Amino acid sequence: MEDAAFSAGDTAWILTASALVLMMTVPGLALFYGGMVRRTSVLSTLMHSLAAAVLVTVTWTLVGYSLALTGEGAFIGGLDRLFLAGLEPGSDADGLPEPVFILFQLTFAIITVAIISGAAAERMSFKAWVIFVPVWLLVVYAPIAHWVWGGGFLDEAGVIDFAGGAVVHINSGVAGLILALVLGPRRGWPKEGHPPHNLVLTVIGAGLLWVGWFGFNGGSALAADEIAAHAALVTQIAAAMAALVWCALEWILRGKPTVLGAASGAVAGLVAITPAAGFVGPQAAFALGAVGAVAAYFAVTALKSTLKYDDSLDAFGLHGIAGFAGAVLTGVFAVEAIGGTAGGIEGNWLLVWTQTWGALAAAAWCAIGTFVILFLIGRVVKLRIEEEHEVTGVDIALHGESA
Repeated sequence: MEDAAFSAGDTAWILTASALVLMMTVPGLALFYGGMVRRTSVLSTLMHSLAAAVLVTVTWTLVGYSLALTGEGAFIGGLDRLFLAGLEPGSDADGLPEPVFILFQLTFAIITVAIISGAAAERMSFKAWVIFVPVWLLVVYAPIAHWVWGGGFLDEAGVIDFAGGAVVHINSGVAGLILALVLGPRRGWPKEGHPPHNLVLTVIGAGLLWVGWFGFNGGSALAADEIAAHAALVTQIAAAMAALVWCALEWILRGKPTVLGAASGAVAGLVAITPAAGFVGPQAAFALGAVGAVAAYFAVTALKSTLKYDDSLDAFGLHGIAGFAGAVLTGVFAVEAIGGTAGGIEGNWLLVWTQTWGALAAAAWCAIGTFVILFLIGRVVKLRIEEEHEVTGVDIALHGESA
């Protein structure tokens, strides 16, 4: 095969972006989650993220990439690229060397799965998690990625998702909610509270997530160009605005702004801007950050306590809710001069409907698929650790180690 003429600058940027997105999971998300659990569960929590990176990498390269991002099916990709068959250094994918494209998309799959683990922290069997990760990747993530990014039916219907509002955040958030409901609450929740053991780790993790998000959103331009630069700028604006709004809500409603709240707010803003980063202007980034923060704040406080589900580290509240808000608002604020698609503010209100039903379709498939997977796994192994291990310490029980 004759090598395509690739841009060295584009290739270098997407390689860098891939490293940044991988950093978001290990160590970013691992530390963000690890600081919020009890000291006796921190290693188990870190291990969920580390295992996701390992298991998803193997599954993605064997079959996940082929199902998600190749082929021409409306609902799922093909099997021609199993084991990355036909891959050569000069292979082309969206104007990039295909190995770079595969790697970049792999890092998205890794963090999507890792986010789910936050809903099950301190009580899920590691054996069940090891089975869940590859099965969920193939049954839930790969089809939704194909629908949106692989030429599937949502792409054909006009759904726009720049960097993963539906594919990553709604998907992981809804899966987390189903996992939390199936497992049931942690022992003693909500009376015992389960306060974070080390918010320093959480803030460091949030910072790594924030920095990595420039690769997440900026890299989704798949080029070192003006859209990548624009996506990075609006990402920063939305994150800062969301952190500010979250702290303001805490100050007004609870009397004090918290460090955990500021970190959570920033993440909510980053989630909300993700589907919109290459389609909206900086003014809209302020609105997306603010709405994402308000929606996520009330999800992790009022909604969770009202419906009494123990989403341990708020995978659904931060990612599912803010991701849905961002997906719908992308339809409102999309600017044709930026991303090639006009939204509601330019008269195309049909896009809001398209974004809404597209997000709901992804959420529905995720909810059904996740529940079925957990039901079947539960017939083979225990989904939840023994109650005595929750008391004595998950780390010792599952891994024979302690922090």
